[in-house]
Amino acid sequence: MAWLPFGLLGLATAVATTAAPALGDDAADVRWTIALSAVTVLWMLATPRPSALHYVGRTALAFVLTWLNPFYGVFGFVGFLDAYESLKGRWVYVGMLVVGVTQAGSQSGGFPPDDATQMWVFLALIGLNAGLATAFMKMGMRTEERNAELERLNTELEAALAENDALQERLVEQARRTGVQEERARLAREIHDTTAQSLAGIVTQLEAAVGGERQERALRLAREALAEARRSMQDLSPGDLDGATLPDALAGAVAAWSSDHGVRADVVVTGDAVALHPEVEATVLRIAQESLTNVAKHAGAARVGVTLSYDGDEVVLDVRDDGVGFDTSAPAGSSSFGLRGMRQRVARLAGDLTLESSPGRGTAVSARLPALAREAA
Repeated sequence: MAWLPFGLLGLATAVATTAAPALGDDAADVRWTIALSAVTVLWMLATPRPSALHYVGRTALAFVLTWLNPFYGVFGFVGFLDAYESLKGRWVYVGMLVVGVTQAGSQSGGFPPDDATQMWVFLALIGLNAGLATAFMKMGMRTEERNAELERLNTELEAALAENDALQERLVEQARRTGVQEERARLAREIHDTTAQSLAGIVTQLEAAVGGERQERALRLAREALAEARRSMQDLSPGDLDGATLPDALAGAVAAWSSDHGVRADVVVTGDAVALHPEVEATVLRIAQESLTNVAKHAGAARVGVTLSYDGDEVVLDVRDDGVGFDTSAPAGSSSFGLRGMRQRVARLAGDLTLESSPGRGTAVSARLPALAREAA
């Protein structure tokens, strides 16, 4: 569009000058048309485009040139191409009408019409030119709007894909950490239930047997193996508990969950915190994490409260949310696997797990476990 008007003006000047002798009195002196063409070139160079000033001056000059020689309609056509870009509002249609008049004059044999027939042809061509140009302009506008909308949707889609990739990376990392922690806890339980328990039984039997050098040596080796098994159990406790007390580990896990999901979560500890058996502490932490996972998946909650209570010979964990809740009497679906896992964990330690919920009134999970001392076998 920067150079097309100059090219069309040059073409129109060449054709009009060549055809002027054949037109006779219907064409002006070529000296006038060439001079006016030069003025038109200077106008297009001197005024900025796209602008209303540039468009109006060029369109007016094209009209006069076409009046002087109908072949300048070749140049006047350019007014159809940048009317929408140069004018605003209803002035776009005014500009299109003026260009339509210029083209109609060129196509009907020049200005003014010689007779009634030429007048009717002139008027019909005005409607045809202006109508077709307006229709094509509107089609172009709709195409531009659709393209802009598609570009906006593509931008949003790219942002959503980038966010999804980041979320997937976080989920994979969380799954990896969870898998590692669960495997550590499983190995710790296996050592406790097999090796440690067997060694404890061997130690008891040897202590009750009649003394002797070999028996003393066997007893010493069994005690060392039992101590090593217990040390391995502690080493395999959840990474969250490494070097941290249960209240601190619980607070850290809840804070991390709150940050990841944008849900307010508060932790309250009541009673005198004491060091508990590693498996008890690991079970409390796992139940809290699984409960928070269920909240994120199903509850749609805005707030979560976690309470850890040291109550003499028991430790109690309560996780409450203000989410959508559910009907606890409804048949359990596949999503209840986490709840079954929590019940199994609690049952292994002779504890009790209760669940309270109803539609629209949130959910409360309460785990009550024996407060086994850290030294307990």
